[in-house]
Amino acid sequence: MSIVLAILAAASTGYADLAAIDREVAGFTGAEIGQSGGAMTPVDRRLRLASCASPLTLSWRTQNHESVIVQCGDPGSWRLFVPIKRDLQGPGGAPAINRGDGISIAVNGDGFSVAQPGEAMESGAVGSWIRVRPINAKPNAEPMRAQVVRPGLVSLPLD
Repeated sequence: MSIVLAILAAASTGYADLAAIDREVAGFTGAEIGQSGGAMTPVDRRLRLASCASPLTLSWRTQNHESVIVQCGDPGSWRLFVPIKRDLQGPGGAPAINRGDGISIAVNGDGFSVAQPGEAMESGAVGSWIRVRPINAKPNAEPMRAQVVRPGLVSLPLD
């Protein structure tokens, strides 16, 4: 199916084509989904984003290239932050947290910080984003994404 047909199919439903967004991110990063340098996972298929009449704009969120900002150019429309899979031995160095490690999950906001115990679902170097799960979470709960601060500590900033 061509990109034009995919866009037309998405426009008929009133929602953006999430597979097309995945392809755009892969093209922007130069990698395929799940490969080092590409999107960590496909865009969540439960999202119902308004179809976009304007071209999508993609840009790096940080200088570390840990996520891509995908934004619809329509006035008052949506924007997504897509996490990017990085090589753990790259610029961030060796893993500071390993999969299965007990960690503290800190939630930081304007003038406050709270923490709770959790478990690392992935390994990651300082500065990288990994999946984590609070200890008290239900077994089938979706993991959260948090940034590795130092060994044993990840952070969820509320920006």
